[in-house]
Amino acid sequence: MEEYYLVCEDSLEGIFTGIYDAYLKKLPREQVHLILGEEDNYRLFAVYEECTPDKEKTAKVGRTLMREFGREGYMALCRAIASREADKAEAVYRTVAAGLSMKNKKEVMGNLKNPYIHRVFELARFTANEAHYHVEFLRFKELESGILFAQMGPKNNVITFIVPHFADRLPQENFVIHDEIRDIYAVHPAGRDWYLVYGDDKIRQTEHIFSEGEKKYSELFSCFFHTIAVKERKNRKLQRNMLPLRYREYMTEFQDRPFK
Repeated sequence: MEEYYLVCEDSLEGIFTGIYDAYLKKLPREQVHLILGEEDNYRLFAVYEECTPDKEKTAKVGRTLMREFGREGYMALCRAIASREADKAEAVYRTVAAGLSMKNKKEVMGNLKNPYIHRVFELARFTANEAHYHVEFLRFKELESGILFAQMGPKNNVITFIVPHFADRLPQENFVIHDEIRDIYAVHPAGRDWYLVYGDDKIRQTEHIFSEGEKKYSELFSCFFHTIAVKERKNRKLQRNMLPLRYREYMTEFQDRPFK
């Protein structure tokens, strides 16, 4: 029995397109698989097909999943897709297939005895936790142009989950958030909707030109942060637990100081 492997792009559009194409096959679900990128070793008796991301297919799948699974289930799938793990495409596809066969489809994420749904739950939780950390720890700095600029290096592709938080709280500010791992910029013009820019050289050239006021206040804040603590009450282990070291590289109060 031939197995079909649909090779998807590592994006929401790529995986949703893969799900759409998988259903077009009209084959038993167990014969069709979704993978990200080419495999190192091809399997015997298997057919590999490339899936080109398609906006129309993505929109159709998105509408179906939102209608059938509800917002909570849909967002769990989106968070899982934002994960960096290589098995996410297959897990999401199998979760969708299992969910659509359930009587109460909106309870799909509660069916944790299914290994694929359990895997999606794990991936979504990890991504949501990291997004929550970045909402707390992201630091903006003012550029010479007056634009607020923040940099981060998340493990997962969480930028689309954190920008709405700041767009809601800073609606009249021009700000940019840069994911340096994936070279993605989230740009928010004052009073308008935000959008994503991929690897923009013009933004990159100005991102580290900070205003004189920013330099002064950053130094003051860093000095305040490191002098206010009570020496006898310092707990390095608890600090690392509450604020992992990997976030400190991008935080004003820890820059130009050793990580301990």
